[in-house]
Amino acid sequence: MSQLSNVREGMAVIGADGAAVGVVEAVTHHSIMLRPTGTRGEEGERAHFIPAGLIAEIEGDTVRLSANADVAVSFEDERL
Repeated sequence: MSQLSNVREGMAVIGADGAAVGVVEAVTHHSIMLRPTGTRGEEGERAHFIPAGLIAEIEGDTVRLSANADVAVSFEDERL
């Protein structure tokens, strides 16, 4: 989890396959909060949390995960 300290708001998050997962909204003690995908104020808008354990590496302004994008999304911890 030491790489979590290098994650900053606005960084792109991609899966191991290079597919986009989202953009960092905030960092918590154990996860990365991604920006909601809906338009602000849109019903059903929600943030997603990706566990820090999925961070494989930081490449410039990009967080690369150890799981493919579609798999990483299944690990999401939704918090309303």
